[in-house]
Amino acid sequence: RHATGQPVLVGTISIEKSEMLSRQLEKRGIPHQVLNAKHHEREAQIIAEAGQHGTVTIATNMAGRGTDIVLGEGVANVGGLHILGTERHESRRIDNQLRGRSGRQGDPGSSQFYIALEDDLMRIFGSDRMSGLMERLGMDDDQPIESPMLTRAIENAQRRVESRNFDTRKHVLEYDD
Repeated sequence: RHATGQPVLVGTISIEKSEMLSRQLEKRGIPHQVLNAKHHEREAQIIAEAGQHGTVTIATNMAGRGTDIVLGEGVANVGGLHILGTERHESRRIDNQLRGRSGRQGDPGSSQFYIALEDDLMRIFGSDRMSGLMERLGMDDDQPIESPMLTRAIENAQRRVESRNFDTRKHVLEYDD
């Protein structure tokens, strides 16, 4: 997508992961901007440039919230802003906020999430079953899997985490009273 000039916003779940990804892009010679709590003084400028032709922006979940990314001239013709999530968050709401950065106000856009069995959410729920299934099917560790069943399993895992977190907050409130 970057090769076509489509701007890409890469969402990460932590400052550490945004900086690690930045180093990987630097090694590959891909120009980019990083938007996280360490660079908050440049936030407005980075957001203003994020929708321009050919830009790559790496942002943590909290960075730049509440600010529309305006598409530059000709960007709609190459598909609008493309969102890449580096992993799924424990909360579906956070994932949806990231997805919602693209395709605003009738503009074109797209989103895609990449996950690994080592990601926090997958380690908590289901990575053993998934890796066992991949092994039985003779799949390589680095082979991508696209499946509605996998998407549902991830969303179910997110629901379980959200429910567990809700119960924890409820019990804390009970003890507080």
